[in-house]
Amino acid sequence: MPAAKPNRKAAARKRRLVETIAALTALEFGPKQRNETAAYTLLALLDLQPHAKWADAQAPLCGITPVIDFITTAYGVRYAPNTRETIRDDAVKFFVEEGLVLRNPDDPNRPTNSGNTVYQIEPTALVLLRSVGTPDWTPALRQYLASRENLKHEITRKRALARVPVTLPDGSQVALSPGGQNPLIKAIIEHFCPAFAPGGVVLYIGDTENKFVHLETAGLAALGVTLDSAAKIPDVIVHHTAKNWLLLIEAVTSVGPVDGKRRKELKDLFAGCKAGLVFVTAFENRRTMQTFISHIAWESEVWIAEAPDHMIHFNGERFLGPYPDVIAKC
Repeated sequence: MPAAKPNRKAAARKRRLVETIAALTALEFGPKQRNETAAYTLLALLDLQPHAKWADAQAPLCGITPVIDFITTAYGVRYAPNTRETIRDDAVKFFVEEGLVLRNPDDPNRPTNSGNTVYQIEPTALVLLRSVGTPDWTPALRQYLASRENLKHEITRKRALARVPVTLPDGSQVALSPGGQNPLIKAIIEHFCPAFAPGGVVLYIGDTENKFVHLETAGLAALGVTLDSAAKIPDVIVHHTAKNWLLLIEAVTSVGPVDGKRRKELKDLFAGCKAGLVFVTAFENRRTMQTFISHIAWESEVWIAEAPDHMIHFNGERFLGPYPDVIAKC
């Protein structure tokens, strides 16, 4: 008799998996988003054990690692730590895109790449999924699918409110993902550029959510520059047209100043540039700068957002300009 217990547990797990895949199919997810991994991920986000009723589904805030841990404990399926990206990219990302799951509902300003990112079942979807296996499921599903586009639009609208609007020198706007270094990037564009590169053209802005959120391919090409998506591109690239300088700016809140190694990397990456290269590290405040002060490369500049009208030049031979080793050869 005792041997039957593991069999009942395995049967419950299998039954719940089949039910979940069927629910994802009814929700019109494609084959890759209704496979076993996606189903287990949804069950983790619902905190739903094999023997529990669908009506008992919950909506905890849950990161990817807790999802993996839940699947292992509740369903006996082990995912290695290096499968975090697989679960995020093959399941959670699509759930978020379709409005089934919310990302960082507790803090919309949390950076996209934050290690503290959490996910939660959207409230309307939770009500629907609690009806799986009941007479209410079919009419509730029909109503949910009919209203899903409006639901997704509302979720997108709320996300947009958390984004960081940036006004470029030409008056156009770019919206960056919330948090992280993006408020500093906003300060670079809106305060540094007018003060130290008046009339300059912003050719590139990087974002953790979209590496090429702003890219002026033609402007870069005219300077002999082509950006490879695999390259480690500086956060902001500005062409100071009046002096024909290309300002390569790193926005630093926790990592990534222009140290000696990074200066050489940038010099090599922009070796064919027809403009002189200027290397700039931007910080939010002096306290952050103090953490990195010993690493800042000579022949580079430092700008601090809390004192936007001032620049710190590392050497003193000249102020804000390219050195002979990075002046364009005519």
